[in-house]
Amino acid sequence: MYTMYKDKLITAKEAVKLIKSNDHIVVGMTEAEPQLFMNELHTIADNISKVTVSNCLPILEAEFFINVQYKDKFDVAGWFYTNTLRRVQKNGNISFIPNHLHLAGKKRFQHLKPNVFVMTTSMPDEHGFVSLSVGNVYERDAIDQADLVIIEVNPNFPRTFGDNNVHLREVDYVIESSYPIPSIPDLEPNDKDRVIGNLIAEKINDGDTIQIGIGGIPNAVASALMGKKDLGIHTEMFTTGIMKLIKAGVANGARKNYMPHKHVAAFAYGTQELYDFLNNNPSIYFMRGVHANDPYIIGKNDNQVSINTTLEVDLTGQCASESIGPVQFSGTGGQSDTAVGAQNSKNGRSFIALYSTAMVKNPVTGEREEISKIVPMLKQGAAVSLSRNDVDYVVTEYGMVSLRGTTIQERTKLLISIAHPKFREQLLKEAKELMYIGQDYELL
Repeated sequence: MYTMYKDKLITAKEAVKLIKSNDHIVVGMTEAEPQLFMNELHTIADNISKVTVSNCLPILEAEFFINVQYKDKFDVAGWFYTNTLRRVQKNGNISFIPNHLHLAGKKRFQHLKPNVFVMTTSMPDEHGFVSLSVGNVYERDAIDQADLVIIEVNPNFPRTFGDNNVHLREVDYVIESSYPIPSIPDLEPNDKDRVIGNLIAEKINDGDTIQIGIGGIPNAVASALMGKKDLGIHTEMFTTGIMKLIKAGVANGARKNYMPHKHVAAFAYGTQELYDFLNNNPSIYFMRGVHANDPYIIGKNDNQVSINTTLEVDLTGQCASESIGPVQFSGTGGQSDTAVGAQNSKNGRSFIALYSTAMVKNPVTGEREEISKIVPMLKQGAAVSLSRNDVDYVVTEYGMVSLRGTTIQERTKLLISIAHPKFREQLLKEAKELMYIGQDYELL
């Protein structure tokens, strides 16, 4: 195995010289971005034309797409935006790929074959296998389809288990790296987060299987679940909050229907403590996103619970979770996958959480003002991430309502009831103008 490994070793400078004009490069998502490769990519600009790079939740600010001088050489397609992509979209060579996470890779690769795939992995073991470590959303699928596979092996990346082990025979070239694995702090919930978290936790029972994301509200939910028993994990993203539930003995997967005693995820992102916990931990199973986020697979677990957040909800239940008007902010990710999957589940529940208000800059006065996040109609151009047909529970710091099976008139009343009190009368007035609700209806 050592000979095979040694024969495949190249430097990042050598690796980027393998790229040809019109190639489609797919890179690992988030922490699995191949940092050495990406930081060298701009150096071949004089020798190529129109190389496309597909990425997801990128952390690295690589010169090839940050610097406007390379915009005619490299196009960047993102499955999920971060602040980096939002900031440089004005360059003109950055564009979003609409997707549901479980089909993100499949549909993209049907449209544009991955010629080159590059990501960071764990070090190879004595049998010649590397693990894809913290990412298996589309990465394993890209390896199966790419003409050229390059990995950056890194001793700081955890060795994980699941449908994510790749033998060196499947790899064309290996780059050795040693940079620290990117991490994010464990965000402390605020008072609003805790109120929302407690409301959701009250609806979660011992033995339920949960999907949860990252941020103040999800962390508050995880904290509020500490008194539960026998929770299962089937989630898109494995977070520090989930780790805490497992370490506390709250989540053990004992009552799961599908893959009992295994904590299923497609990728992980969090603290160094999380990565240490993932390393050589056979209880955690990293499943390809095409399976982990398939609503049919999710629904195999009875009592599956999905917990997601949104930016804005209209009075019919449409959730705009990824754009502010026409401006792309993040991505659909697995929101629709997991919300529909949970409702496919016997006794499953799906929660959409948001603060009732937000502070924004007034475009006329330039001053910050408070606006309602429950609105009569979504902002013009907003992307609907979760259809009103698929919304279930909606939660703010003012309460929780169930929209499952309700009429437009019923859900209008319910959503106004959990809006910020100072906006309720105006919402009612506009709802009547839109004929969502009867003219004689008055707030209690």
